Amino acid sequence: KYKEGRRDFAPAACNKKAFLNHVRTWVKAFDDLGADGLKHSSANRAWTAEQRFELVAKALAGNSIASVAKNAHISSGQLYQWVKKYRENGMGGLECLRKGRPSKEGFSIRIMPKKKVKPTQAEQEELKLLRERNRYLEAENLYLKKLRALELEKTAKLAKAKKRKSSKPSKKRANAA
Repeated sequence: KYKEGRRDFAPAACNKKAFLNHVRTWVKAFDDLGADGLKHSSANRAWTAEQRFELVAKALAGNSIASVAKNAHISSGQLYQWVKKYRENGMGGLECLRKGRPSKEGFSIRIMPKKKVKPTQAEQEELKLLRERNRYLEAENLYLKKLRALELEKTAKLAKAKKRKSSKPSKKRANAA
């Protein structure tokens, strides 16, 4: 129907313009490549950097990205991305194309341990002073904690003694009864 010039066959549930664009693409693929142009590839093809470079070189040589992509059976958007990465990063942009979900930090990348650098004399002195100060502050902190615990214990004893004293019956009350 499309080749006859009819444009009224789009399904009612979809956008007519988008549907006609898809049909136009399918017709061009059939005209250029035959029935093979309409076949869906069963698996994604992994392109090496050299193969990507060959396609990018054809596109940069003056051929249109659409025609190069069509002959390679890839989308023009994919080829455009390869051309863009080649222009930005050279051959390296075509090589390192990671696929899939990014890994969590520290699991996939092994970081080489850094060589230990000995601190200078001034740094060693400063470190020694900081350690001494740290020990002093820890001792002071411990002292203040113990002092507070003793004060709480003392106030608790006083409160308990006061409570005992007030709960004892007075002599006047005992004689009156």
